[in-house]
Amino acid sequence: MAVVDATRSVATSHLVMTPLTTSWNSVSPQTLESFRQFVETRIAPAAWNPFVAIILDQPGFAVFAVLAVLLYLVGYKRQPRYTRLPAGH
Repeated sequence: MAVVDATRSVATSHLVMTPLTTSWNSVSPQTLESFRQFVETRIAPAAWNPFVAIILDQPGFAVFAVLAVLLYLVGYKRQPRYTRLPAGH
């Protein structure tokens, strides 16, 4: 997505950011509709417009960048700090 947006930005000489909905709909409209139905039937009918649609209207690269950072933070393990001196010192 970022490569396509960058290419379009260079070609048109202005910033182009494609919403995730547009990208998803151009690749697989059936799965986008299935996802919408899933959210409306399994989660809450009112969840689509105020929450999910707002996220899907953001540029695709930004949505995946935020998701990547969140997954990194969840999976990151800090290295233990050694507070004691090793044996023999």
